[in-house]
Amino acid sequence: MAVDNPTPLASVANFTEGPFANLVSGYSTQAKSNLMLQATRACESACDRRLAPFTGVTETLRAEAMDVEDALDAYVPLDPTSQLGFSRAQSLGSTLLVRHFWVREFPPRYTEMWTGSITALSLARSYSGTQTVNTSTVQYEPDTGHVRFQLGTFVPPGTTILVTYGGGYGTVPADLVQACQYMAASMAVKQLDPVDGRSGHDPDALRADALEMLAPYTRR
Repeated sequence: MAVDNPTPLASVANFTEGPFANLVSGYSTQAKSNLMLQATRACESACDRRLAPFTGVTETLRAEAMDVEDALDAYVPLDPTSQLGFSRAQSLGSTLLVRHFWVREFPPRYTEMWTGSITALSLARSYSGTQTVNTSTVQYEPDTGHVRFQLGTFVPPGTTILVTYGGGYGTVPADLVQACQYMAASMAVKQLDPVDGRSGHDPDALRADALEMLAPYTRR
């Protein structure tokens, strides 16, 4: 069974260099690492988006609609590849091809700290079979999640798009680091003192602090 092992938003060193160090003083090295991994996933779940670096995520999307500004004019000169795709579309009775789609994961803020790339892209059409698209021919904007097909790529509305990509904060914003620390502290307090709160820490208050800092990253 595979083990979930994300890059934590806050490291063990980040967590133990401050006032929360006493909370995990009795934890083993592995237990501390596990806590930060769990806190990272808890932050992502609270935001309903990926924040830590990830690779190999595959999404299935349905190709829908088309930007009217990208509608083809038969009299516009096309390069050979685009002309071939356009001719094929005409032969199959479909010239209004989809050129845009958006992947789910993109940075809600601090886009300069985010890195992302598409590693594989394929199309499953309801007719005319399947096609593997060369990723170098698509335009991918990691800051918005927008992807544009090359003009002439045969993508009729209703096509199933399978895209594999990676992304995440290569450099973690400071407020996300602190939010992860608050989330980890809340989890540690609940583990150490789940009933009467004699430790002097309020796990609900710590979690509320974490959620407040995560609010700008939450998916709308």
